[in-house]
Amino acid sequence: MRRTPSRRLWAAALLVASVLTPLAVPPAAAVTASVDRHDTDDCPTHGLGRELTAKLDKAVEDVRRQADIPGLVVGLWMPGKGRYVRATGVADTATGRPMTSDMFVRIGSETKTFTVTALLKLVDDRRIGLDDPISKYVKGVPNGRKITLRHLAEMRSGLFPYSSDPDFVHDLLSDPSRTFTPRQLLAYGFKHKNTFAPGKQFEYNNSNLVLLGLVIEKVTGQRLADVIDKRVLRPAHLRHTLFPDNSDIPRPHPQGYTNQTLSGEVTDATHWNPSWAWAAGAMISDLEDLRRWAKIVATGTLLSPQTQAQRLKMLPTGFPGTSYGLGIFESGGWIGHNGSIPGYETVTVYLPSKKATLVLMLNTDITYQGQEPSSLVARAITQIVTPDNVYDRPIPPR
Repeated sequence: MRRTPSRRLWAAALLVASVLTPLAVPPAAAVTASVDRHDTDDCPTHGLGRELTAKLDKAVEDVRRQADIPGLVVGLWMPGKGRYVRATGVADTATGRPMTSDMFVRIGSETKTFTVTALLKLVDDRRIGLDDPISKYVKGVPNGRKITLRHLAEMRSGLFPYSSDPDFVHDLLSDPSRTFTPRQLLAYGFKHKNTFAPGKQFEYNNSNLVLLGLVIEKVTGQRLADVIDKRVLRPAHLRHTLFPDNSDIPRPHPQGYTNQTLSGEVTDATHWNPSWAWAAGAMISDLEDLRRWAKIVATGTLLSPQTQAQRLKMLPTGFPGTSYGLGIFESGGWIGHNGSIPGYETVTVYLPSKKATLVLMLNTDITYQGQEPSSLVARAITQIVTPDNVYDRPIPPR
């Protein structure tokens, strides 16, 4: 099976078509339970009951084995009912080291929720306007006088995605340790004509978020990582989330496996330099912080009600069941974002009607039958616990 990178719309990485090579998953991979260390007053400390827990255990393990996911962490919190936190599989296929729920992972496109929150804080400060043209802040953007910050945040700019440029793909995969600057990334996309007029349709595009990162830096006079730390992470009390400036990842962490390579062979991408994803996908977090962030970003704790309402104006994506707002999506009633970057996938979503939170962390981004493994796990879980609200983000036709 081959995959078409331009169709992986929700991933931080839109890289290269490659052969899907199954990962070896030990048949006796460990399953462990854990309790998070964050405040627990919004959710009972007990589990969801023996019968429901058994159903979830089976569903999670069935998907993990079917999709050849080496290691997987699941966190589900349902106020009034209980919680389900599991780590299953291995963090390292070579040593058999088990996956545990206290690990750090790269969160890929979930970074977009942090970048856009930082941007919206500037909207609340009246330092920028969502309908400002990008040309006001960044010069040289094709059709920049007509593309607004809103168009960028809602993925409707019409710019060509830099990560779909063949030269970018080659340059990244030839040297995954390479450091890219934001301007270098944008240059790959700006070589191409825009794909449609601003606002006319949806196209997931990392170029949009790199531009928004530059806007934040221009307006504040500070590095994007510092703004996110000061204006977003600290107020949200996210103690285990960071915007790295190199290829390091805190311990403990699982090894991350990808087949987004020039040869299509599976490799360890744990220490690939995430600078190529920058404002669109470079950040790192853990289960506890992602649990906390899910509710904050979906309910707008850090923003004014007016600005949060703007954020949650979900527009059609062209794919039934999924709509997109300002750096955030809705699927089956679940609000949040997923992330995919070579070696890792995550899902962090919140269901307002049930006040439920779901967080997934995987140490692979290798698709199974054309679908992201994180979506398969999320669908299996929500079919059991919230059958009226199934996370079922569709895969666009090839």
